[in-house]
Amino acid sequence: MAQQIRDVPNRLERRKARTRSALVHAAQTFLAAGKLNVPILELTQAADVGMGSFYNHFDSREQLFEAAVEDALERYGALLDELTVGLEDPAHVFAQSFRLTGRLHRRSPELSRVLLNNGLALVGSDKGLAPRARRDIEEGVRAGRFSVGDPELAMVTVAGAALCLGQLLHDHPERDDAGATDQVTEDLLRMLGLTPRDAHAICQRPLPDLDGVRP
Repeated sequence: MAQQIRDVPNRLERRKARTRSALVHAAQTFLAAGKLNVPILELTQAADVGMGSFYNHFDSREQLFEAAVEDALERYGALLDELTVGLEDPAHVFAQSFRLTGRLHRRSPELSRVLLNNGLALVGSDKGLAPRARRDIEEGVRAGRFSVGDPELAMVTVAGAALCLGQLLHDHPERDDAGATDQVTEDLLRMLGLTPRDAHAICQRPLPDLDGVRP
């Protein structure tokens, strides 16, 4: 009996976590479609939860959307960390992260659209691509791999390139996403100070297998 009593809070916490996750996922679906003015009732119906459950987790639709973007950024950032583990050259880390980002626009279109429809959040967030790009650029400067006067401005350029590339790949499905992404990555490496030969060589390196990867 005592064990059953102790298990009650755990079940309640798991239920609350599932409800919150369902709401966040529903919000991401609407964000991906660019539907920012959807009624809360429609959000709860999409999540298959009651209206009262919504207010147990969020005070407003805006707060839910903010949590949904943050969740998408965090999942994406965690994936980048996983797929670049073990790399020592900061230029290689930067390039691999950007090359993977370009490919994930097609492999995870819903997540991609969430990020593209909230571009300013992507650039200014402390999660996802921006802080990792900033970190990799700064480490590249310290290691003598990059020659950058202002890493913050360089990061803004990188984030803008990532967003514009993603939109281009959505708008032109006939484009080769891998080829386009590698070309943009190569251009960015040259902007950061690598020689054309070095930049090209880095972008020819094999990438982790993305089959079955879902951020």
